[in-house]
Amino acid sequence: MIAVIDDASGLMHGLPPAADRVVGVHNWSTYPHLRWGFLHTREIVPTARIERGTGPVLPLEPDLRDVAGIAFDWAGARTTVAEMLERTYADGFLVLHGGRVAMEQYGPGMTPATTHLLQSVSKSIAGTVAGVLVGRGLVDPDAPVTAYVDELAGTSFEGATVRHVLDMRTGTAYDETYDDPASDVFLTEVLAGWRPPAGDAAAAHVYEQITRLGNARPHGRVFDYRSILTELLAWVLERASGMRYPELVSEALWSRIGAEQDADITIRHGVTLPDGGVCTTLRDLARFGLMHLREGRVGDEQVVRREWVLDTRHGDQECIDAYARAEDIEVHTGEMYRNQFWVLERDTVYAGLGIHGQMVWINVPADVVCVRLSTWPSPVDDELEGYCMAAFAAIADALGG
Repeated sequence: MIAVIDDASGLMHGLPPAADRVVGVHNWSTYPHLRWGFLHTREIVPTARIERGTGPVLPLEPDLRDVAGIAFDWAGARTTVAEMLERTYADGFLVLHGGRVAMEQYGPGMTPATTHLLQSVSKSIAGTVAGVLVGRGLVDPDAPVTAYVDELAGTSFEGATVRHVLDMRTGTAYDETYDDPASDVFLTEVLAGWRPPAGDAAAAHVYEQITRLGNARPHGRVFDYRSILTELLAWVLERASGMRYPELVSEALWSRIGAEQDADITIRHGVTLPDGGVCTTLRDLARFGLMHLREGRVGDEQVVRREWVLDTRHGDQECIDAYARAEDIEVHTGEMYRNQFWVLERDTVYAGLGIHGQMVWINVPADVVCVRLSTWPSPVDDELEGYCMAAFAAIADALGG
């Protein structure tokens, strides 16, 4: 059932490892160190536990297919799923069809029990937790964020709603250039403990950074992807629930999806990083995707309201229009960003996506979930992402056709 992708990395070998083999906060987000770092995040950055609880584990029964041999066209040539995995730095790959495991493969150092950093797939977990609290009547998507977080009164977030935050439609000015030390996201990572500090801190923690941001445009009209908005969403969820984010995710979601392992989330000064700091096993991320595929249900329990899942897939015209106004992205019919998910084909295909190649891809008509964890060298690589997406579509066609 489990195949392994070879890797000759000697990082962190030795007792103790030589200086040129050490992975730490100074280099863990750079290639080739990030593969070891993403598999050992709790050894690099402080983490809080997201407990799986005491409920039964949702079994993932095997129904193995020759998924690796599925062929498809990409970049003018015929290729296969196996070749895609070899060429896209995959650490783990799992395919569910009909709720059963059609393929499961791991790279070196990763096993079914190993947690891996999800990067921005963490956002989709936050959006799902928001759906649980909306279903409980604790959060109103149309309410202003200032109704939940008093500290935002008089800041640039006056007039922004929870819906604007969920769909990345606030007017917030925030530079998401990952490798620029002067960018806002770089500061967020410093404050979160992901990078070494450089000089005096511009804020005490990420929540304080939120209160100091300005606006580039009015709230509501334009989609603009900014990770800090997921931090704001988590702040709203904490205040609405009266719980710290790790305990909230455990109570509202992780203890209810049949997870096999506890998850982790990075934390510093009592503030977590919900935009990218969650670490899970490959199988538990597949269980999360399966819950979405089953319209919010796990067995006999409705974990998140069916209406929330359907809304995530369908969105509304305002959301579609805001996405169409976005700068620097190629927009196709039916695409949008809704509830912290990328909707790729309205009502049918949607995904959680994270830098360096983290993906949970859900195809409703084919009854397929593809989950991959990886460490491609650049944070964003359109060619590698397109290659993966073409493979996923071929898998859905082959298994669900």
